[in-house]
Amino acid sequence: MAYRQLTQVVRGHPAVDGAGVRLQRVLGARTMVDFDPFLMLDGFDSTDPADYVAGFPWHPHRGIETVTYLLEGEIDHGDSLGNSGVIGRLQCQWMTAGSGIIHQEMPKAAPRMLGCQLWVNLPAAQKMTEPAYRDIKSGEVAELMEENARVRVLSGHYGGKSGAVKGEYVPVQYLDVALGPEAVWEYNQTPNDQTLFLYLIEGELAADEALQQFEQKACAMLLSSSKEEGESEIVRVKAGPVGARFLLLAAKPLREPIAWGGPIVMNSQEELDQAFADLRANTFIRHKQPKVY
Repeated sequence: MAYRQLTQVVRGHPAVDGAGVRLQRVLGARTMVDFDPFLMLDGFDSTDPADYVAGFPWHPHRGIETVTYLLEGEIDHGDSLGNSGVIGRLQCQWMTAGSGIIHQEMPKAAPRMLGCQLWVNLPAAQKMTEPAYRDIKSGEVAELMEENARVRVLSGHYGGKSGAVKGEYVPVQYLDVALGPEAVWEYNQTPNDQTLFLYLIEGELAADEALQQFEQKACAMLLSSSKEEGESEIVRVKAGPVGARFLLLAAKPLREPIAWGGPIVMNSQEELDQAFADLRANTFIRHKQPKVY
């Protein structure tokens, strides 16, 4: 079995979004082709509430899924149809915006706010699907204790366990992996036709067969080295002297045109123009109630 090779490290840059939230934008417009179907990844880590309490007031989404995962802190959220909730420690909100939803995310002051938001592109055939919410509580996430790692399965399958999310439109493998000091971990169940990357949250981590090192708060793209389509490959990592906490994300690329305008992602400029016209005409919401799983 072949090893995936480390081909690209994206370190991100400080950014301000929403009503003044300071964050680290790791994936975005400049990486959307290489990291297809993953559009955006914003990381946040702060002990100063002034960095984030302004939050993300009411804003629209269409054509994507947003996945917010917290390791520390709390975020209140709600939508224009009356749904609301709280994302807490080790909890996740997986929202399918589909045809359109208007919502807000308002972080609450906490000793530490640590987590990330990921945007997953929707296929053209499902861009206008019915919106859906999935509030994933900590106890709903399968957790496996291995010799060298603790693995939480948010989406996909690992070690005989299924994630809390099935991935109706884009099946995503989403693992939260914690390694002890100098621990080596191998993962061998991603076919070589999938995009796979690691997002390092804490500590130091070396990736691929050669165990090259990259720093904290970075994304590492691991490229397939096999020529046999569909063959699974090994991802090999090693933690630094203080251990490592990282996310492993993988999914099959869509390879479709992308027209991206702020919080809306469609396949053509005409579709994008129509979405903003719908907003102006107050016809953006196509479904009376989003599905709640």
